[in-house]
Amino acid sequence: MLLTALAGGQGFAPIFIDLNRTHATHPQWPGHARFHLVQQVVTLALTAVVEVGLIWWPGTSQASRFYLAAFLTATSLAGFLVAFFTRGLYRGTLRDPRGIPPGRIRTRNGVVEFDVNIILIGLATVLLVFAVKLF
Repeated sequence: MLLTALAGGQGFAPIFIDLNRTHATHPQWPGHARFHLVQQVVTLALTAVVEVGLIWWPGTSQASRFYLAAFLTATSLAGFLVAFFTRGLYRGTLRDPRGIPPGRIRTRNGVVEFDVNIILIGLATVLLVFAVKLF
């Protein structure tokens, strides 16, 4: 069940998060960047359909299908992490100043800002490892 939620979430959440004015129809984004974003969102959604199908399709080889679905789910997480750690090579940023605002937590010393994607990807990675170990 946990792997289903992770696969489905990472496949379908970007439809709502990225296909809007802060990303895919952002008026200041280059058309080519918007094209590739839509390509990525559709690829993630189609891959999620395959992953969930592998998990829930009845029949033999359930373990093999589960591990393949887990591997496919991990590829998207790994892609984000590679992009995150290499963003200095291509001048990438985690957010656009005119896009989705960062998360904020008030502390005694002020406000700490953070990128919500980092939290979500980190949590998803931990949950994926936990789902595989639980299986």
